[in-house]
Amino acid sequence: MEREVVIEVKNLYKKFGNFVANDNLSFKVYKGEIYGFLGANGAGKTTAMKILCGISLPTSGEVTIAHLDFNKYREKIKLKIGYMSQKFSLYDDLTVKENFRFFGGIYRMSRAQIKEATVRLLESLDMMSLMDTIVGSLPVGWKQKLAFTIANMHSPEIVFLDEPTGGVDPLTRRRFWELIYQAANNGVTVFVTTHYMDEAEYCNRLCIMNDGKIIVENSPKELKTIYNASNMDEVFLKIVNRKHS
Repeated sequence: MEREVVIEVKNLYKKFGNFVANDNLSFKVYKGEIYGFLGANGAGKTTAMKILCGISLPTSGEVTIAHLDFNKYREKIKLKIGYMSQKFSLYDDLTVKENFRFFGGIYRMSRAQIKEATVRLLESLDMMSLMDTIVGSLPVGWKQKLAFTIANMHSPEIVFLDEPTGGVDPLTRRRFWELIYQAANNGVTVFVTTHYMDEAEYCNRLCIMNDGKIIVENSPKELKTIYNASNMDEVFLKIVNRKHS
C-alpha cells in the first residue's frame, strides 16, 4: 500500500544576499511519520522549517503541504499545521486559559470549540487546576507540555517542532517525546528539528543537514548500519568528518 505524502519539497533554495541558507533541498514526509531534521546550529534546519510553516518565503523551489501548493494556498496551509518554537510559543504574561483562547483564535476556532478543547486537553494533562495560572510561573517541563498541546488544539495534520527540547533536562525531554509518539500514533505527522543525537534515535526517518545541504536521509537504524556505528553520535561525526576530509 502506497504511503500518503503530506510534505513534499523539490529543489528548495533560500538565499540571504550571497549566503545560501538552504541549498537545493528535496525530500518527502509521510502521514503519521516522525521526521527529523538533524544538524548543528547554523545547518539550515530552522530556515527550512520557517518556510514550510509559511513564516518565510523560499527563493525558489516547490513546496506542497497537506496536498496544497505552498505558493497558492499558504494561508490555508497555516490552518492545517501546528507550530512550536524553541521558546515554547506561549505568552508568559497570560494565564493558561488565555493562551488557549489566544491561539484558538489564531487557528480560527469558534468560542465553543476553544472552550471544549481547553477543558478536554487540560484534563488530559491533569492541569485543570492551573487554568487561571500565569504561564510564566509554571515549571519548564509543564510549559513545554502545554505548548505542544496548544499546537495540537485545532487537530492539525502536521505539527512542526523547532528544537522543542532545547535547554531542558534529559528526563523532561524523554517525557516530551512520549507526547510526540502519542500524536504520531493518532495519525499526526511530526516534523522536528534537533541537534540532540539521542533524540534522533526516536525519529522514524532522519534528514541530516550540514552547511544548508541535505547530506543523507534514512532511518536511524539504516544509518547506523551504513556507517557501522553504534549510535547517532558516531553516525553524525563520520558524515561530517567525511565531508570535510
